[in-house]
Amino acid sequence: MTLPSEVRFVTPEGEHPVLPADPAAIYGDLFLAVQRGGLFADQKTFVDCVPKQEPAQILAQYHRARQEAGFDLGAFVQEHFLVPHAISVTASTAESVEHHLAHTWDVLRREPDVPVSGSSLLALAHPYLIPGGRFREVYYWDSYFILLGLREHGREDLVRSITDNLADLIRRYGLIPNGNRSYYLTRSQPPVLALMVDFVLQVEGPTALERYLPALQAELDYWNDHTRGTRHAVAMPDGGTLHRYYDEVDCPRLESFANDEELSRHSPQEPAALFRNLRSATESGWDFSSRWFMGGETLAHTRTTEFIPVDLNCFLLHLERTLAKARSAAGDTAAAERIAAAAVEREQLIHRYCWSVAEGFFFDHHLPTGLWSPHYTLAAVVPLFVRCATPAQADAVAAVLRERFLQAGGLQTTLTRSGEQWDAPNGWAPLQWLAIAGLLNYGHNELAAEIAQRWINLNVGVFTRTARLMEKYNVVDLALPAGGGEYPTQDGFGWTNAVLLKLLKSYPLNKS
Repeated sequence: MTLPSEVRFVTPEGEHPVLPADPAAIYGDLFLAVQRGGLFADQKTFVDCVPKQEPAQILAQYHRARQEAGFDLGAFVQEHFLVPHAISVTASTAESVEHHLAHTWDVLRREPDVPVSGSSLLALAHPYLIPGGRFREVYYWDSYFILLGLREHGREDLVRSITDNLADLIRRYGLIPNGNRSYYLTRSQPPVLALMVDFVLQVEGPTALERYLPALQAELDYWNDHTRGTRHAVAMPDGGTLHRYYDEVDCPRLESFANDEELSRHSPQEPAALFRNLRSATESGWDFSSRWFMGGETLAHTRTTEFIPVDLNCFLLHLERTLAKARSAAGDTAAAERIAAAAVEREQLIHRYCWSVAEGFFFDHHLPTGLWSPHYTLAAVVPLFVRCATPAQADAVAAVLRERFLQAGGLQTTLTRSGEQWDAPNGWAPLQWLAIAGLLNYGHNELAAEIAQRWINLNVGVFTRTARLMEKYNVVDLALPAGGGEYPTQDGFGWTNAVLLKLLKSYPLNKS
């Protein structure tokens, strides 16, 4: 029930290497004993442990020791592994939020990794930033939003090094994984590499396009299923191709192994289908949300692979536009024209399959029914963010945002209270930024400012009370914390810090 040891993939150089083994493959029955035994409250803990000896030695000792009377699994793990802890970034109550934002980069920064045999960490060659809390590694789409803040503090060195790390990951593994862990190598996250390259391009000029061209092409190849065992690309009924989220394997997530197994006992889906849908939801970054529910109102009804997500296809549209520019700059006119034509077709298909004239809103497309998803979500702002919407569409979306999504603390993620974290009443920094930037693209400056100011006030208010900036917030009842999801709300927090810093530059805090 793990990634087969001989899964191979195509790199940009045409090689077919074997993927690194994940913790289930390395530790076998020890992995199963720890995860199914509930040794740690958070199942991500064990798969992030660093072995103190070679894995083969640890396993041999485990097989001997477990036969002895009074064997203590917890004590064995503590003896043979370095057990990680959540990273807290708590400020002094007297510290200003501006000082805290500047200081936090140093707390979340990590230097280049030294590979350790048996560790799940995929070593990175350049400095990088982690989100914080239980998230002790790079996360792909988090990185784009973190770069927003780094640029405001003039940290172009880290902007470049983080982008270079992601480009190196796709060169090595044929995708930019969800995070730099071996157990994430079966899926990616929203494809925002081209947005990150835009930042480097603004500093370094056109040479950046040439340098990142192989990574941008590899990114598109991954989503087009050319390099890995995925089925992201979907032929649409009226012609053309759009894309969905799709994990390569159909077993429980290693970082939530026992939880997924237990959920499968209460799901109407076959276990393999449920596991793939859960994994695919994590590729979306929206893990978890009623956005992916169909046929019921619980996590067991997650059917991610049945949806054509509007945001994914908008990010791919920007990737195609950027790659066409890179090919043109490299003198490959034929390839540039081919990719640009694909981008034009994708834009038309997004309008055909994801825009509802009647509702005046963008929706995911549900493949089995051929209808728009019934779920209103903030994914609808991404067409505005990448300038895929028409002015009339942008006006309609803005009206829906004001009427149905805008709350006291900013925009709620969906209109559904499912108990999952990517649903109402929660708000998330990346979605606030995508909405604000998208609205500004179409001249809805007043609404953008209102969202920004409400979000800033919420963030700063919570910071004043707790000396923390959080992963997510309750935007409906500002006295209550955000909730839902598989783990407690984390503090730190990379993308929250970065978006807040970016917004404060345009909408300064009123200290009167």
